[in-house]
Amino acid sequence: MSEKKTMDYSSLKAIYINCTLKDSSKQSHTEGLMKVSMDIMKSENVSVEYLRLVDYEIAYGLMPDMKEEGKEKDDWPEIYQKIMEADIVVIGTPIWLGEKSSVATKLIERLYGMSGEMNDKGQYIYYGKVGGCVITGNEDGIKHCAMGILYALQHLGFSIPPQADCGWIGEAGPGPSYLDEESNAKNNEFTNRNTTFMTYNLLNLAYILNKENGFPAYGNSRKDWDNGNRWSFDNPEYR
Repeated sequence: MSEKKTMDYSSLKAIYINCTLKDSSKQSHTEGLMKVSMDIMKSENVSVEYLRLVDYEIAYGLMPDMKEEGKEKDDWPEIYQKIMEADIVVIGTPIWLGEKSSVATKLIERLYGMSGEMNDKGQYIYYGKVGGCVITGNEDGIKHCAMGILYALQHLGFSIPPQADCGWIGEAGPGPSYLDEESNAKNNEFTNRNTTFMTYNLLNLAYILNKENGFPAYGNSRKDWDNGNRWSFDNPEYR
């Protein structure tokens, strides 16, 4: 018997960041698959925001605002604010030479630059946020790209639910992409199932964390550690 829905996701906010190399004047196949997940969230009354990172001028570097380091322009503070307002962050990327895009790498680097900040519990700043990823391309690389993205997100403090990635790939070599009619990608059972499961797993974990006011701070507060609290850690040098 199917489990009945008992969760109300309407208080959640999600941001989908497409790391395609194309600006918004061009069609993005990655956006096509991201939209499947976004539509599910919207149907569950989740507040959803979507953007393409290449539409913004994001400087290279690890400072919160690279204008302070002499860069003429840096839109990262605006993007970071959007991320901090969200409960769920989904990174979308095409596959290039078996890897995530250079734009996705830049996004993760800028996220990394903020990861030393702390929340009001003294935890690292991304604690309590949920992360996932959407991958599209030709040939192979979905799992490889997802592995790198999801590892990076959890290392920075995001919570990753089960099966937090989805993707679609075409045949080896040049051929139709996700939104091309001849690919029939929108009817791919495997992709549709994984996209649905990913979306609800993101929602369910975000719902739990939201209900509990974030991730528990016991045993992981950098502020408490710096103040001398070691919980159950036993180091002979401290005796």
